Amino acid sequence: MTEAMNGTGMTGTGTTESAFYLPLGGDRYQPTEHTAGPWTPDAQHFGPPSALLARALEGLVTDRPGLLARVTVEILGPAPLTELSVRAGIERPGRSVQLLGAELHDGTRAVARASAWWITESDSTAVATEEQAPPSPEDCAPASWPDSWRPGGYLGAMEWRGIAGSPAEPGPAWVWGRQRVELVAGEKPTPLQRLFAVADTGNGASNYLDPARWWFINSELTVHLRRAPVGEWMALDARTAIGPAGVGTAASTLSDVRGPVGQGAQALMVRTR
Repeated sequence: MTEAMNGTGMTGTGTTESAFYLPLGGDRYQPTEHTAGPWTPDAQHFGPPSALLARALEGLVTDRPGLLARVTVEILGPAPLTELSVRAGIERPGRSVQLLGAELHDGTRAVARASAWWITESDSTAVATEEQAPPSPEDCAPASWPDSWRPGGYLGAMEWRGIAGSPAEPGPAWVWGRQRVELVAGEKPTPLQRLFAVADTGNGASNYLDPARWWFINSELTVHLRRAPVGEWMALDARTAIGPAGVGTAASTLSDVRGPVGQGAQALMVRTR
């Protein structure tokens, strides 16, 4: 499921591109096949679009240090592998707290909409919660995914390491993920972008339904952060719960190599295929 890069920086997935998106100028981007999701080759896994929206949001406030404390991505429809545009703006300005917004368009419709609360930094070190970091990704074995999911695409463009459980087996799973490719060609992804590229995978990592027989697709992703992430590796400790009426939730603790950075949650549509 995870294919190594060759000496030219290209992945072994049959494409010469080394990024999820190619910049087309302005706010326009061309998705590469690395964005394709496991359900169908015609729609993106929403990890890369979520990261692209996070990229737009984190570029809005640059005059003073702060943190995107909560980001919600509303998924308005499938994200096609065709040209997309992103626009972002400050919806509610403020000195200490600001509400930000961003939208992803495919030319004819909005594919996704993100809202975020940005909070200015202050020193709360003396009362900060101390939490244990996950085992190092270097100490973890490669993780695999269900055989019925389409190989390559997003899953193959990421390197996965298992901590506990397995995405290929039913039940909760704790995994590391690291991008093998850039988010936007020619740019080094920020840790926040890397986190959002992984965060939308909670429902897949912790599934206990056969993906060949069931849909368990999220309609949104909400991430609450308590500090800025660092590094390239991001972990999610995910658990899925499903109710009796076709609705479920996937909840994840999100971590970097220093320890937990926040929580992720997804509302799930659950039905037979």
